[in-house]
Amino acid sequence: MTDLEELQQTIVSCTKCPRLVEYRREVARNKRRMYMDWDYWGKPLPAFGDPEARVLILGLAPAAHGGNRTGRMFTGDRSGDWVYGTLHKYGFAKFPDSTHKDDGQALHDAYITAALRCAPPLNKPLPQELANCRPYLLRELDLLDRAEIVVALGKIAFDTYLAVCKERSVPLPSPRPKFGHGVVYALDDGKSLVGSYHPSQQNTQTGRLTRQMFEDVFATVRRLLPAS
Repeated sequence: MTDLEELQQTIVSCTKCPRLVEYRREVARNKRRMYMDWDYWGKPLPAFGDPEARVLILGLAPAAHGGNRTGRMFTGDRSGDWVYGTLHKYGFAKFPDSTHKDDGQALHDAYITAALRCAPPLNKPLPQELANCRPYLLRELDLLDRAEIVVALGKIAFDTYLAVCKERSVPLPSPRPKFGHGVVYALDDGKSLVGSYHPSQQNTQTGRLTRQMFEDVFATVRRLLPAS
């Protein structure tokens, strides 16, 4: 077992946040009618992707009836349709969709993780819950030593990555990077931080984030990556 695999096993067994433990278990017990035949995952989500990835995609947290049901990041909900469809278009994903953790999907040169590994009530994590989860992300960054570009999906993910940079003693540009869609910041450790609106239903259904806007972020990522 690799160090990265061992870390994911540790994450899956985590019980640091009582509120989140109770919520994810409650959701797994009280399933949505359309998913009554599913055996919900109901645990913290491991990251997913290529351990040699140069692109790290950082989301917020699993969806209650998405990742918390299927056992994979951005899987089983409309946000996931946007993420995997776009990753496939730009050569990072084997398939344009992701339905469950055993569907054969695979990523190339990309790795998906999150600021929080458990589904939070109302999609709103508490500051202490984010802090409890941050050491897992720090350890992932230590192990993903080929990562060159970090794509932060949403402001919480963006700010989480800035907090991680501080903990890793990575100097930040001045003025301090500010979240926005399509922003790109070159950091002193050689990585690039790219911001994107989160492909949540709230953003996509209101038109705040269009498919073209989201795809443009990954077109930028492709341009930033040196040929492999």
